[in-house]
Amino acid sequence: MSISVNDNPALILIDIQKGFDDINYWGGDRNNPEAEQNAGKLLAFWRKMGLPVFHAKHCSSNPNSRLAEGQPGNEFKDIVEPIEGEVIIKKNVNSAFIGTDLKERLEFTNITKLVIIGLTTDHCVSTTTRMAGNFGFDTFLVEDATATFCKKGTKGQLYSAEIIHETAIASLMDEFATVITTENLLKALEISK
Repeated sequence: MSISVNDNPALILIDIQKGFDDINYWGGDRNNPEAEQNAGKLLAFWRKMGLPVFHAKHCSSNPNSRLAEGQPGNEFKDIVEPIEGEVIIKKNVNSAFIGTDLKERLEFTNITKLVIIGLTTDHCVSTTTRMAGNFGFDTFLVEDATATFCKKGTKGQLYSAEIIHETAIASLMDEFATVITTENLLKALEISK
């Protein structure tokens, strides 16, 4: 799959919210510390080129969650703070397509290519990417602009954030999305200008 500025690809930023800064709350360890910086680079390019941008925001139905509305953690991180004209999609499940009008908005504007970045790789990024692929969107997942946390298995064993991230990416690669790095994506888009 190829991608070009002329394709008018949409950048979908998933849950890049301040609540994820509390690493202990989410598992105690995180991978890809540069994910937000890469997300910021991609967002800056999308804005410069006038390409469509959609910010998904998780609004947890658990009032004690770091991501619940009204909690400081519900706010977007400063590096990807939406600007006027950028769409904000509020969700309370792990897909940006469920309970929202994201699919309708994309179809209404004839967008067929999606670039997905954000938090966390194995939850909302994975679920949104799977649904995007199943809906027939030509989907690109930027592996170094996503990140996750370590997880405990059924027997209490600890899986590192990097292992969780890598296996989530491996499960999505080729079947649901083209996996790409920030650098290679920007290179491909620069060439196509």
